[in-house]
Amino acid sequence: MREELEREYTEYFQARLPQLRRLAAALCGDAHRGDDVVQAAVTTLYVRWKHIRGVDNLDAYVRRSVVNAFLSARRRPWARVALTDALPDRPAEPGQPADERLVLRAAVRRLPHRQQAVVVLRFVCDLPVAEVAALLGCAEGTVKSQTAEALAALRP
Repeated sequence: MREELEREYTEYFQARLPQLRRLAAALCGDAHRGDDVVQAAVTTLYVRWKHIRGVDNLDAYVRRSVVNAFLSARRRPWARVALTDALPDRPAEPGQPADERLVLRAAVRRLPHRQQAVVVLRFVCDLPVAEVAALLGCAEGTVKSQTAEALAALRP
């Protein structure tokens, strides 16, 4: 029976790993940290696979696990340490156009973690308010207010 569970687990995650990695990279703003978040979520799900494989909406459950792993990792002290192999980027020269994606990504990184999650889930993953609320375990009104506050903070 154990082999059957492992085969089922492997098949499920092989098909969904690319989209989970995209979600985590969008949440973290960094593909490497996103991979760490996915690994933490997938490991937790492996241990509980026997119990969760029969959940009604397994994809939503797994997506929520990734979001929870992101939020949990952001609370740990090591998450504030940024190790790089290159010096930080210098500001753009005056009069030189900035890459809008980099500017937007940096602005989203300055938001509180829950607002980051709401913005990514609503606008990058294109999820409806109800599904985001279910993923984050909060009311729809909270998602709406977090979205409004995040968008207000992102406006120049």
